[in-house]
Amino acid sequence: MTKFELIKLPYAPDALEPVISAEAIGFHHGKHLQAYVNNLNALLPGSGLEDLTLEEIVCRSEGGIFNNAGQILNHNLYFTQFRAPQADNVPTGQIAEAINSQFGSFEAFKEEFQKKGATLFGSGWVWLSIDKEGKLVITQEPNASSPLTKGLTPLLTFDVWEHAYYLDYQNRRPDHLAALWQIVN
Repeated sequence: MTKFELIKLPYAPDALEPVISAEAIGFHHGKHLQAYVNNLNALLPGSGLEDLTLEEIVCRSEGGIFNNAGQILNHNLYFTQFRAPQADNVPTGQIAEAINSQFGSFEAFKEEFQKKGATLFGSGWVWLSIDKEGKLVITQEPNASSPLTKGLTPLLTFDVWEHAYYLDYQNRRPDHLAALWQIVN
């Protein structure tokens, strides 16, 4: 049986400050994500999904198993896409070319991405993914949903659940979204 574990952060808990505080990382990674891992491990026995990868579980499950597996998958990408804050942090290479081609500029892309994140009703995620034709797609995914279930390949995600930003930004979701660009790797 597959036993899922809490991912290790590729940086120190305070490495993302002031964008995300060590306290927020402690709660978000150490408590929220750990709870999803514990819940999924408790729900899997007898489900018929025990030997599947996390991605396969997300694409084949529903209910509590889907919710916990989806949250783990989403958070794993979220937490591993960051690095210490960088001034003027902009993409380079093929992703920069694709963004500029499809959105006109990185600034225009950021504006659309942040708008989608800020206007998602309730809790969820805003994603940049690539479709089967190679086109970049921005989606809003409620709750534990993932673009994987739509046949898309996720590239970047911002968590817009309140637990991701409330300690540092209170109810200022747009400010949180704008600040995250400083730490995206």
